[in-house]
Amino acid sequence: MRSPTALRLVLAVLALAGCRATEAAEGPQDFGRTDRGRYLTIVGDCAACHTQQGSSQQFAGGRPIETPFGTLLAPNITPDRETGIGAWTDDEFVGALTRGTGRGGAHLYPAMPYPSMTKLSRDDALTIRAYLNSVPPAHHPVVANQLPFPFSIRLGMAAWDALYFTPGAFQPVAGKSEEWNRGAYLVEGPMHCGACHTPKNFLGGDKSASHLQGYALQGWFAPNITNDARSGLGHWTTGEIVAYLKSGHTAGAAASGPMAEEVALSSSKMADADLQAVAVYLKDQPGQDQPAPAAPSDTVMTAGAAIYADECSACHASTGTGVPGLFPALAGASGVQSSDPASLLHVVLRGTRSVATETAPTAPAMPSFAWLLSDDQVAAVATYVRNAWGNAAPAVTGSDVGHARRDLAERTD
Repeated sequence: MRSPTALRLVLAVLALAGCRATEAAEGPQDFGRTDRGRYLTIVGDCAACHTQQGSSQQFAGGRPIETPFGTLLAPNITPDRETGIGAWTDDEFVGALTRGTGRGGAHLYPAMPYPSMTKLSRDDALTIRAYLNSVPPAHHPVVANQLPFPFSIRLGMAAWDALYFTPGAFQPVAGKSEEWNRGAYLVEGPMHCGACHTPKNFLGGDKSASHLQGYALQGWFAPNITNDARSGLGHWTTGEIVAYLKSGHTAGAAASGPMAEEVALSSSKMADADLQAVAVYLKDQPGQDQPAPAAPSDTVMTAGAAIYADECSACHASTGTGVPGLFPALAGASGVQSSDPASLLHVVLRGTRSVATETAPTAPAMPSFAWLLSDDQVAAVATYVRNAWGNAAPAVTGSDVGHARRDLAERTD
């Protein structure tokens, strides 16, 4: 009879042999690769779409994605073999991420931002998969396509791709610095900033001539993030851009709405060097710098000034300078001067809370004024803040406010 010590030795040898056999069959787990993949999923803000709000099942899908053509549900991207991507091949995963084709060659909709993700290398795409393979599998069936006919016919995306999709990994631009090229890769690739900040045509394709110059979606206006002097980042320093992406706040700005979620889930967790590269790239993107619009009437400005003095000046100051780090400045604010007033009207009518981050945990809020101000009064005060203190933007009308009020009343988010 073998001694207990000898038996333990035999079992240990067998266990070691079993581990090596498993490694030979599946390959050793590369924790460094998994960690890099986790970082890329953060940069890509994958959780914002693929994790339902309030759910403990990370990346299990099911979150509604609003498009001009209807609603899609983000799919399950956990390694569950039946309802997730566990049974997908590497080629199928890379195809979905960078070419817009799912299993069996089915065309995806660009709510999955493959027009940007195509700039990822195959290695980066598989690094993301390495991380997703490490998350707990969630058995959560999702029927992603909720679009009405005829948009529900995926084959139509073949024509869309031919018109608006240019596949290909990012290629560094000669003559630009390594930092600039890193920023270009991040902004145009995994961060897919253009998905929100670039205007779209009636088919949902990017208006390339207006790249990153702002787009209305989900009841907000994703602002101009070119170096446009009035409505873009022309007056922002690279340090202010980095601070905003890291904390959601600067002395004169605070992230709210969809951008607050992006900061919370993505940019606040990015490396400072990457945020600096993003800032360098954005500051090099030319804006249109269009001439200031015609000044609003004195009557509207007088009415707006009176409302502002009564309801807004206590927080934002009579000079529109706000309280640094707490209440954003309105004087000189590019977001206030956007071509589309959707975000300003959203905040006035519904109120908002800015993002809370590790470096700026306060998350100050603004109350709703929909109950207090009529459409014409909201229009007057919005017009006033868009044109006071040296600001310049098109006047807001009562009908603009009425439309926004009705749209917001129908929204549940």
